[in-house]
Amino acid sequence: MILRLPVLLAGAAALALISQASAADLVDTAVAGQFNTLVAAVKAAGLVDALKGPGPFTVFAPTDSPFAKLPPGTLENLLKPENKEQLRKILTYHLVAGEVMAKDVVKLQSAKTLEGESLKIHAGDGGVLVNNAHVTKTDIAASNGVIHVIDTVLLPE
Repeated sequence: MILRLPVLLAGAAALALISQASAADLVDTAVAGQFNTLVAAVKAAGLVDALKGPGPFTVFAPTDSPFAKLPPGTLENLLKPENKEQLRKILTYHLVAGEVMAKDVVKLQSAKTLEGESLKIHAGDGGVLVNNAHVTKTDIAASNGVIHVIDTVLLPE
């Protein structure tokens, strides 16, 4: 019994770490991933509190590399305080109210964003497209929603 106690304690500690990791909100989950630019944009747009709120939200999240593909100067310009509303509009175009898991996304043809416009969704042999962005990873769970990774920054009309 004495030999099993350290094993039991180690197991309990591991479970505690796992449950803490899965309890991270969308912002903390993004910080832990390859979403540095997205997190910087969320901060500049003043959306941190909303994305740390109860949700749930579905985020179609570009990693850092799609932001790097924007025309030179675009991101820097959007991050300026005077462009906060434009940045907010772009970021809320990546958000859908509710938790839409991958198994549900593939059944949709569109999804209304928090920005107000709808995203076109197409599931086919080549995978899932959200507008012109390929979904590259799905169902990254957070305590207040889910993240689906996309390879392009989505821009509203």
